[in-house]
Amino acid sequence: MIRLLGIDPGLRYMGWGLVEAEGNRLRHVADGVIATDNEASVPDRLKTLHDGLVALFETYRPAEAAVEETYVNRSGSATLKLGYARGVALLAPALAGIAVSEYGAMEVKRAVVGTGAATKDQVAMMVRRLLPGAALRRADAADALAVAICHAHHRASRLRVAAGTRMA
Repeated sequence: MIRLLGIDPGLRYMGWGLVEAEGNRLRHVADGVIATDNEASVPDRLKTLHDGLVALFETYRPAEAAVEETYVNRSGSATLKLGYARGVALLAPALAGIAVSEYGAMEVKRAVVGTGAATKDQVAMMVRRLLPGAALRRADAADALAVAICHAHHRASRLRVAAGTRMA
C-alpha cells in the first residue's frame, strides 16, 4: 500500500487530497485546503502554502505527490500568481524527498470521469463515488483528490507494464 498526495495549486486556496493505493484499490485518507490571506504579500502567502504542505508531509507521510498542471488564464497577472503557487507545490515535496508527477487537467478528468471535457461537478461526483468518506468541503479539495486518483491509475499502469516487461 502506498500513500499518494494530490495537489491542486492556487494562491488563495491550495487543494490537497490523500489516498492510499493498493493495486487498483483506493482508500480516502484526508482532504482539505491550505488557505492564504488575500491581504498578505505574495511572499508571505507562498510561505503559508509551503508551511502547510510541510505540515501535511509530517502528518501523513505521503510516498509520492502529484500536481495539476497550470492552464493559461486571460489575465497575465493571475496566471503568474498561479504559477508561483504551482512552483511551491512542485518544490515543497521535492525538497522533502517525495517524488512528484504532473498531470494536465484534461488527463485528470479523463482518468476520473472518462472524458477530458468533464465539468467540475462531474469530477466531484465521481470523486465522491470512488472515495466514499471524502469531505470535499471545497472544489479545490475535490480537484486535488482527482489528481491523486489520476496518479494512482497512471502509477498502477506503469507498474503493470514494468511487471510484464520483467516477465517476458
